[in-house]
Amino acid sequence: MSEALAATQAPGTDTAVPGASGARQFWRRLRSQRAALVAAAVVALLVLVALAAPLLTALEGQDPTTYHPSLIDSARGGVPVGSFGGAGGGHWLGVEPQTGRDLFARLVYGARVSLGVALAATAIQVALGVLIGVASALGSRLVDQLLSRLTDIIVALPLMIMALALLAIVPTSFPRPVLVTFVIGLIAWGNIAKITRAQTLTLKGLDHVAAARLSGWGTWRIARRELLPGLAAPVITYAALLVPINISIEAALSFLGVGVKPPTPSWGQMLTAADVWYQAAPQYLLLPAGALFVTVVALTVLGDGVRTALDPRAASRLRVGTGARGEGRAAAGTGGADDGTAGTGGADDGTAGTGDHAGAAAGSGKEGAA
Repeated sequence: MSEALAATQAPGTDTAVPGASGARQFWRRLRSQRAALVAAAVVALLVLVALAAPLLTALEGQDPTTYHPSLIDSARGGVPVGSFGGAGGGHWLGVEPQTGRDLFARLVYGARVSLGVALAATAIQVALGVLIGVASALGSRLVDQLLSRLTDIIVALPLMIMALALLAIVPTSFPRPVLVTFVIGLIAWGNIAKITRAQTLTLKGLDHVAAARLSGWGTWRIARRELLPGLAAPVITYAALLVPINISIEAALSFLGVGVKPPTPSWGQMLTAADVWYQAAPQYLLLPAGALFVTVVALTVLGDGVRTALDPRAASRLRVGTGARGEGRAAAGTGGADDGTAGTGGADDGTAGTGDHAGAAAGSGKEGAA
């Protein structure tokens, strides 16, 4: 049935082909967006750097925790010795002030913490949001009211204040990256639960869901087989936008001193220690700040590209709008051509009029001669 209803795709169009899967259509739409492809390449490179951090630091011959007191100038307050913060063959990006720890090693290991916390927190948010949203939409009226009010409370909670309070009372012996992950994931799932509930209520009224219910399927089987595929697009889209938000939250918590603690490297924690060194050693501030900026921008652009690729209606609206503008330009051009033709005709009339005046003048001259 689906193959019979699928339209044949002409070259260069976005229409589905017979037997083409949703994944193929998604990749085709995503490949058509150059900005999203560049952002995906940047994100893939960052993830690769984070995963290969031990190998990269081994190639450099350094690690993120070893102190190098001989590479800092104690007389100047701990400023790195040499130009560009002591950058060279042994320390590719130099060393950090006061401690002499290798900056490149801390930067790549910090990527592991920042990206790992953001991705794990996003996974927790998606799992909780989808579970509570689907349960609210498919449950009884009482269950729906209870879960909806719980979701409203979670959405209304100030995330940063709650995170600061929770992180401040937990013992320091608890692994800080794990704690930050759970705090962010358990507080910020409300919006995705609302999106899931609204989309599930819409999908409940479709014919294939009604047919599955009449066939005797249970509630959770219907949710797993009929509703979750329809929820994939909005959930994946929102999850892609949650990752850069969570990276910024982790960096902010570490910057405020309640996130990842030294000597564990984190981009936010590096910014915390760099705020007093931006004049003496600017690279110590610019490198983690630049890494955060590039990561957040790349993930945001990629999330927007995923949203467009997963929402065919957006692409259809774009094509219709482009076609309407093209037709408008074509009509304007045709009108201009017609006006030009009319103008030419006016010129012809004008020429004819000139000829009449010339003939009249010639006749007047002949009469005068006579």
